[in-house]
Amino acid sequence: MAAKKSSSKIEALTALPGIGAATAKKLVAAKLDSVSKVAGAGAKKLQDAGLSAAVAKKVGAAAKAAEKGKEATKATATKAKTVAKKTASKAKSTAKKTVAASKETTSKAKTAAKKTASKATETAKSTASKATSTAKKTLPSKKSDDGRKGGTLKIPRSVRDMPWFNKK
Repeated sequence: MAAKKSSSKIEALTALPGIGAATAKKLVAAKLDSVSKVAGAGAKKLQDAGLSAAVAKKVGAAAKAAEKGKEATKATATKAKTVAKKTASKAKSTAKKTVAASKETTSKAKTAAKKTASKATETAKSTASKATSTAKKTLPSKKSDDGRKGGTLKIPRSVRDMPWFNKK
């Protein structure tokens, strides 16, 4: 298991330019087993680990650049998470507002429909009452001479009352 840890540390260090397997083993032996430790170590510590002065400067600069890139990536990821949370929150808020507005609109529509229906009912009732009163006024209420209703209707009671029967 210790071999796996040291081999993964060596692989992480060999990703830096100027560090091969042998240089990475020297750095791990000097307890500079991560990119951040290499970036934090000065040129003197890297030379003490067995690197030449030129290679130590090159490796130190590469490790610092990699560390800055890593930090920038973390900052970008954090910023993206924050923006995503804010966007989700805004979307949720907008959805709630939309639901509330639609409920309010529905309520207003129901109220308007009820008012319109009651007005229509009132209009129909008043029209019906006017029609009834007009009908009562136009219908004759007098009885004819022979006791039947309707002064204009002359329905014969027998054949003798028919006009053609009494022709002379």
